[in-house]
Amino acid sequence: MGTADDTAEDHGGHHLPADEDWPRGFGEASWWPFVSAAGAAGLYVGAALFLLGRGDVEIVSPMAGPAVFIASTGLFLGGLFGWLYHAFIADFWTRGTDEHSADTLRFAMVLFLGTEIATFGAGFIYYFFIRVGTWAPGELPHLLSSLVLANTAILVVSSFTFHFAEVALRKGNRRRFLGLLSATALLGIVFIGGQILEYYTFIVEEGFTLTSGIFASAFFGLTGLHGLHVTLGAVLIGIVLVRAFAGQYSAERHTSVSTVSMYWHFVDVVWLFLVVVLYVGAVANV
Repeated sequence: MGTADDTAEDHGGHHLPADEDWPRGFGEASWWPFVSAAGAAGLYVGAALFLLGRGDVEIVSPMAGPAVFIASTGLFLGGLFGWLYHAFIADFWTRGTDEHSADTLRFAMVLFLGTEIATFGAGFIYYFFIRVGTWAPGELPHLLSSLVLANTAILVVSSFTFHFAEVALRKGNRRRFLGLLSATALLGIVFIGGQILEYYTFIVEEGFTLTSGIFASAFFGLTGLHGLHVTLGAVLIGIVLVRAFAGQYSAERHTSVSTVSMYWHFVDVVWLFLVVVLYVGAVANV
């Protein structure tokens, strides 16, 4: 029998990386993407239920939306972890370095980022239609604050630390790689904390909420979507960081580092676009 057949027999008749993802007889099918998709769909359901519970007539319980949203977030992250675990982590030590497989995974990340561009693009198109129409957003909070500027600087710096962490790994400087990757994870957490603080200021102190008008819906929709992506990126960096301290990366084996780096640079660029369009653009010509 061939090598592929021998590998399949060693893993219960399945081929890596999905050897444990589906009952016997389903080949390489994986149920983890379906779990992630169900969780992602639940996020939209939770947002819809939140709005239905906040109207003049409460169609559903006000707690239904947040409950579904939190449960869906857990489902999405759990599915994503299972998916990434079997793609990158399971049997890491026994797998050889296959540059063809690495290129395939990087190309898959490029395709994924293409879908993300379409997702954010839809939100920006919605906002642009609002902006070119009769622009009467009402009373706006102080959008372009020092907190936003500091948060922007933090995210930009985190992109540089991640880039140079990857450079250090490729050069075999493991200590520098671990230090810069740890700094990237910390900066990501600080950014998320800054956005939570901004939301608290807007919602609690200034009364600017999702239902405060058409601009508010676009603002919280886009910044919330980006915040979700940054949180996901922080989780991915955390997984990479744990694996890095376990010694699972080298100058020859770093596919998941480079793919997560691509994702993190993407959310950085999106945030800069958000700041220009939403924060700076919203107050222009008001």
